[in-house]
Amino acid sequence: MKSKTLEPFDAFLMITLILFWGSSFVVVKIALGEGLTPIAIATFRFLVAGGLFIVVLLLNRARKADYQLGIERRDIPTVVVLALTGVTFFFAAQYTGIQMAGASIAAILVCLLSPILISILSARIFKDRLTKKQVLGIMIAAAGTLIVVAGGTLSFQTNSSFLVGSIILLSTPILWATYSLLGKKLLEKYDAFLIVSYINVLGGLFLIPFSMAENSFHLILSLTAYEWLAVLFLAATCSVLGYFIWFFMLKRVNAASVSSFLFAEPLVTVSFAVAFVGETLSIFTIAGGLLIFAGVYLVTKK
Repeated sequence: MKSKTLEPFDAFLMITLILFWGSSFVVVKIALGEGLTPIAIATFRFLVAGGLFIVVLLLNRARKADYQLGIERRDIPTVVVLALTGVTFFFAAQYTGIQMAGASIAAILVCLLSPILISILSARIFKDRLTKKQVLGIMIAAAGTLIVVAGGTLSFQTNSSFLVGSIILLSTPILWATYSLLGKKLLEKYDAFLIVSYINVLGGLFLIPFSMAENSFHLILSLTAYEWLAVLFLAATCSVLGYFIWFFMLKRVNAASVSSFLFAEPLVTVSFAVAFVGETLSIFTIAGGLLIFAGVYLVTKK
C-alpha cells in the first residue's frame, strides 16, 4: 500500500537521485564546453542508456523466466507520449535552454516550477490532498530555490539568445509534470523498470532525427575519452538508476512528497560547480539551501 510520507530508505533513495540529477547540470555544462551540441549530448546519452536498459531487461528475463517484457497494445500510445515528454522533448529543450540562457534559469524553471505543477495537478487528479504544513513547506522551499539561483548565480541578460532560451525552457515544467503524472498510471499495471526501459529506448531513438537534422549524429564516432565519460555518467546514473528510482518512488509515496526533493537540485548543482568548475559559493546559496531543506522537511514530515 502506498505511503503518504517517506520512510528513511525512501529518503535515502531520493537523496541519491538528487545527487545524480543535480550533478548532471555540471556534467552537461562541461560536455557543452568540449564542443558537443545539446541535441548530440541528449541523443548519445539516451542511446547508451537504452542499450543498458535492454541488457538489464534481458538479464532479468534470463534470471526469471516469467518476467514480463511486453505491454498491452492499448498502452503503447501512452508509452510513446512518455518517451516524447520525458526524454526527447524534455532534454532537447533543457540542454538547448542551458546553452542559450544558462544553467541558472534552467534550474529555476525545472526545479522550481516542475514540483509546483506536479503537486497541484496531483492533488486534483490523484486526490493527493495537501495539508497546510505541506503547502507552507512548498512555499518555503520555492523561496529557497529562488534565493539559491537568483541570488547566487543568475545573470540577467537582455540579448535575444537568452530570451529564446528562456522561452524554450518554459516548456520543461509542463513536459515533466505530464511525464510524471501520466507515467504513474502505468505503474499500476507494469513493472517500473520495464516502463522506464521502453521510455528511454524510444526517447533515444526519437532524438536521432533531431541529431541528424543538425548534422551532429556523426560526432558519436569521434568522441574523446572525456566526452564518453560524461555520456556514460549521464546514461548510467541519471537515466538507468535515476529514472528507476523516480518511478519506484512515485509508486510508493504521493507525488507531492517525491517532487519536493527536486527543490534541492539547485543546491546540489552549485555544490558540484564549486568543487569541479571553480564557482564561488555565496551567502545566498547557503541561506537558500537552508530554506530548501526546511521546506522539504515540512512537506515530507509525518
